[in-house]
Amino acid sequence: MEQDKRNLIFLTLLGAALFLFMNGQLAITDPVESNYTQTAKEMLLSGDYVSPRIFGNFWYDKPAFFYWELIAAFKAFGFTDFAARFFPAVFGVVGLWLTYFFARRLYDATTALWAGVMLATSVGYWVISKSVITDATLFVFFNAVLVFFYLAYKGNNKNLYYLCYLFAGLAVLTKGPIGILLPGLIVTIFIVLRRDFAEIPRMKPLGFVIFFAVVALWYVPMYLLHGADFINTFLGVHNYLRATVSEHPMWDVWWYYSVLFFLIFFPWGFVTLPPKLCGIIRERRLPRLDMDEQFLLVWALTINIFYQMMATKYTTYTMPSLLPISILAAKYLKTRMTLVRRMFFGEIAFLVIATLLVLVPGITAKNYSGKEVAATLNGNVQDGDLVLSYGDYKVSHPYYSNLDIYKVDFKKNIAANRPDGKSWNSKNVWPYWAIEDIPQDRTVYMIVSKKRDAQFKNDFHPAEWALVQEFDQCRVLRREGRKS
Repeated sequence: MEQDKRNLIFLTLLGAALFLFMNGQLAITDPVESNYTQTAKEMLLSGDYVSPRIFGNFWYDKPAFFYWELIAAFKAFGFTDFAARFFPAVFGVVGLWLTYFFARRLYDATTALWAGVMLATSVGYWVISKSVITDATLFVFFNAVLVFFYLAYKGNNKNLYYLCYLFAGLAVLTKGPIGILLPGLIVTIFIVLRRDFAEIPRMKPLGFVIFFAVVALWYVPMYLLHGADFINTFLGVHNYLRATVSEHPMWDVWWYYSVLFFLIFFPWGFVTLPPKLCGIIRERRLPRLDMDEQFLLVWALTINIFYQMMATKYTTYTMPSLLPISILAAKYLKTRMTLVRRMFFGEIAFLVIATLLVLVPGITAKNYSGKEVAATLNGNVQDGDLVLSYGDYKVSHPYYSNLDIYKVDFKKNIAANRPDGKSWNSKNVWPYWAIEDIPQDRTVYMIVSKKRDAQFKNDFHPAEWALVQEFDQCRVLRREGRKS
């Protein structure tokens, strides 16, 4: 018991140090983080904590739980970078606790400790625990469903099944239907492989009352307020369309998650999977697995295969598989503790250096965030001036500047790109301003993407525009208003 306490304290301090380090200096990045922060900011300022909104438009991209986290952090710490990254770090630490808790019940304290250490120091988990995205929260809720399923399945306390329904409801409040569908698929495959259909009646089907009660906290008010528009956009575009039509076709390749595994589980993947596969090839037979290993493998493989079959692929989708993978890796590497300890200290040094020399300066230097552009605008824009964005629209610009910034284009292009509720155009919710309607009597500031320089010269008269500030990926220009 004393060893468990020491191990948990160590994992808590390790996670807090890694996941909170320099968060106050990590600017909000585009295009994903800024969408979340701007939405939560508008919800907080409007006083409406039910309907996510961005630029005054209702925004059905994700359920509300993560926005509620951001709102709570903004209330506690203000609209700061630290606040935005606070709860991902908290859930990152909770994920370490969950991993230790489960591994300890399957194996021993040493295996549980190193499973948590490997998870904490893997690049993918470190990233989601410092990023303003839903994945650290989903990691906890999604995996808690499977942890308590297996503990109930293997043990005598069948009441633990009720916790599965509770956490499935929270996962659906965080990410949508995938929060119950994918854990349900993993459970189903495991039950079928075990041919243990007699367990199904023992899985507390009345627990669905708990699930629906949790889900109803947000989904029912949203349907009552927004009706078919919410259903068609949230389920139709952000769930069904995402699964069937790739948002990023260049990454819709068969090897995507196989290669990504070595990045997100770096460095531990290189000393676990290749040696294990070589051993299987050398011995020409699959290893005999006990029930615990069977469940962990079904858990990890189902997540990766499922998302490989989906049309839209993101680097963070398979992150929940890192929990069973970390436990399996710790079990496998338990006999190689000298190597593991050396890799641990090397990885800590790598993550600290990456934060100080790459992450913090890189976000600013490469304009992955519009924080400095916003500071330039705030130092120049006066009441009555018009601020436009030509090329890539970065939500971090209005988030940091508190200015109304419009995406500028010709009227025909604006009409073609307006949200229609049936395609990826539904994500184009930023405010527009037609080039034909730019007034001559107002001072206009223009954020111009450098990759659109040539097109800008065709659409405007460059001689009319003075350079205010130049950045790595864009320029801020100004055209003085003409007196009538």
